[in-house]
Amino acid sequence: MPVARALRLPIIAVTTALALSGCMSTSGPVAVGPQGSPDSVAYGQVYAPAPVADASGGGAISAMRSAFASSPRGYAAPVAAPVVYAAPAGPARYDSSYHLDAGDRLRVVVYGQEGLTNTYAIDAAGAITMPLIGSVPARGRTPAGLAAEITGRLRNGYIREPSVAVEIEAYRPFFILGEVAAPGQYPYVPNMTVESAVAIAGGFSPRAKRDSVTLTHSDASGSGRFVVPLGTPMNPGDTVFVNERWF
Repeated sequence: MPVARALRLPIIAVTTALALSGCMSTSGPVAVGPQGSPDSVAYGQVYAPAPVADASGGGAISAMRSAFASSPRGYAAPVAAPVVYAAPAGPARYDSSYHLDAGDRLRVVVYGQEGLTNTYAIDAAGAITMPLIGSVPARGRTPAGLAAEITGRLRNGYIREPSVAVEIEAYRPFFILGEVAAPGQYPYVPNMTVESAVAIAGGFSPRAKRDSVTLTHSDASGSGRFVVPLGTPMNPGDTVFVNERWF
């Protein structure tokens, strides 16, 4: 019994030592997340900081493109949207078949003659008045026809070989009456319709008949009055009358 007890004590001591050494052993490697931005923590990706500018001198836009192109997630580089600028307003374009009348404002260019080149308005009598040649009838003529008339008059004792161009600077106004917010006279805009004329006059009144209007049009063949839908094209000098509805 004393021998067995003597052997038991060293065995217990060795077992205890082994147990303690197991508890004190180092654990395996622990993964440490990146200590960066919230995007890095959330997606597990480390993004390189965006460059301020590139070597080519492209500025901020090139820097942004480089940052997106180098992104490990494969995002496409941003594309700059095109910027569209409106062309400056110039003289109104005219149709070669357009017939002039009182209220039209014309730009008459006589090449090489600054004293004759000017803006002329067609008066109530339907004519323009120019230096040297005086009153020139314009009503019912096309711009090309008026240019030919001016050329002929200048060639008759004033300029040997005149070169003349006529373009419409502003069309004569149109008129809108009846059940609109602001009836009256307004400048004509190319490619107008009856509907756009109503909009320029402030829209329909509460009592307006809105499905059709009465349009009065005059040209070289005479004058006529027609009941037309809102999408009907208009001409300079036309008169629109918006009727009142009865229910």
